[in-house]
Amino acid sequence: MRMYYCHTCDADQPHRPLNQAEASLLRERLGRASVHEFWICEAVLDTGTGSRCRNLRTGWNKKPFDQPIKLPVPE
Repeated sequence: MRMYYCHTCDADQPHRPLNQAEASLLRERLGRASVHEFWICEAVLDTGTGSRCRNLRTGWNKKPFDQPIKLPVPE
């Protein structure tokens, strides 16, 4: 994990690379062949439920999309 700024959380938060299920979902959503440059925010938003932010960014761009994209939790 790395600490990156999260545009949604408005703070430095832990981020991790996408797992295979998340990468597959994002490739389909964006229509791209590769999404290896994306990182997902792991900040815990609700300690009771353990829900996380899941906002996407790249290693060099804190806001790569006009509207933030948050990946759903893979089933």
